[in-house]
Amino acid sequence: MEDKSLGIMRVHVKRGINLAIRDSSSSDPYVVVTLGNQKMKTRVINSNCNPVWNEQMTLSIKDVNEPIRLTVFDKDRFTGDDKMGDAEIDMRPFVEVHQMDLVFEKLPNGCAIKRIRPGRTNCLAEESSITWSNGKITQDMILRLRNVECGELEMMLEWTECPGCKGLAREGSKKTPWMPSKLLD
Repeated sequence: MEDKSLGIMRVHVKRGINLAIRDSSSSDPYVVVTLGNQKMKTRVINSNCNPVWNEQMTLSIKDVNEPIRLTVFDKDRFTGDDKMGDAEIDMRPFVEVHQMDLVFEKLPNGCAIKRIRPGRTNCLAEESSITWSNGKITQDMILRLRNVECGELEMMLEWTECPGCKGLAREGSKKTPWMPSKLLD
């Protein structure tokens, strides 16, 4: 079985909203982003339940069915770090947009291509749009943290093709990521 990457997903961890208090009056939060055996983390923001990280992480995507897992922790100096909730990002809706037979360049800047509503099967706190903007397809989202009393994460996904990667073309499709096949009028 070939273990070649499909491409690169940029995960932009923007900020935390109303995160749980795990110290006496605040928390020292950071986010761990996990996909398969890839694991990255943001810097720690001290004494802040509404931290702004504004950090980008790059993940190599091999299986679009595997969710991106996010876990928020409170950094502790003398004891183990406290868990402050978790969430998952389902990449499939984002990938489906990339596989549409559209010439994205014909779309107006800021055009919403697909909307995903919050539901039982996702961690969305509100509707999320996948948009064409400035020559890129991105998805902004606010995720409600699970297994905690409160807290949300604001995130953004962006797909990047890379040389030597398989890309996201559907099986049997003549479309490649670089050669869209259907024009919008």
